[in-house]
Amino acid sequence: VPNIRRAFDLISEATLLLRPEPARLTISVTPTFATKWLIPRLQDFVTYNPLVDLRVLASESLSSFQVDGVDIAVRQGRPPFGAGLMVDLLFPQQIIAVCSSALLPHGTAEIAATEIQHHVLLHDAHNLWPEFMEKAVGLKMTTELKRMRFNQTGLAIDAAIAGQGIALASRFLVAADLAAGRLVQPVSGEMRGTQDFYVVMPRKQRHPEPTQTVRQWLLDAGERPPV
Repeated sequence: VPNIRRAFDLISEATLLLRPEPARLTISVTPTFATKWLIPRLQDFVTYNPLVDLRVLASESLSSFQVDGVDIAVRQGRPPFGAGLMVDLLFPQQIIAVCSSALLPHGTAEIAATEIQHHVLLHDAHNLWPEFMEKAVGLKMTTELKRMRFNQTGLAIDAAIAGQGIALASRFLVAADLAAGRLVQPVSGEMRGTQDFYVVMPRKQRHPEPTQTVRQWLLDAGERPPV
């Protein structure tokens, strides 16, 4: 029996040695994209891509494919990004206003357009409120009575969920919060932005097959309902 057990142990060890090593890939994203979209979907990624060891590099600064060892990135901007890069549109920038339902007047589903700027407006680094009010609401901002400023959109979204005021965000970033009732849209208007979200990777990849796998997963996940 000990010999049989030892034989099974040797077979198990040999099987482990035959398994391919996971491909280690680094994806560069913003902190807001990471927390609001990518992290809730990572379990799905691991389930369908067990042989890809994904490292998430979340930073507001633009990471370098060469210097930072980045294999693939989600970047917000306007093409062209560079002749040596492959680019796929992931999400258009559709800006909407969001807040907690606690801010809505009793028995209503919206806040009157003229009352918006009398609430606390939660600003991020993009500072889109004046443009949003003019293009999406049809009013020119005069005086903001109250405001809060954050260096990341994700923080402004979290403050909105906590009932601290009204934030602006790309629709896809808050889709799950809207579906779950954590946020509501206090005005129906939206603004088409110019800084869309793209999947970007070098034309010459260090690990072509797993990099293409991650690219396709991102594009497929972008078409599925919020989680």
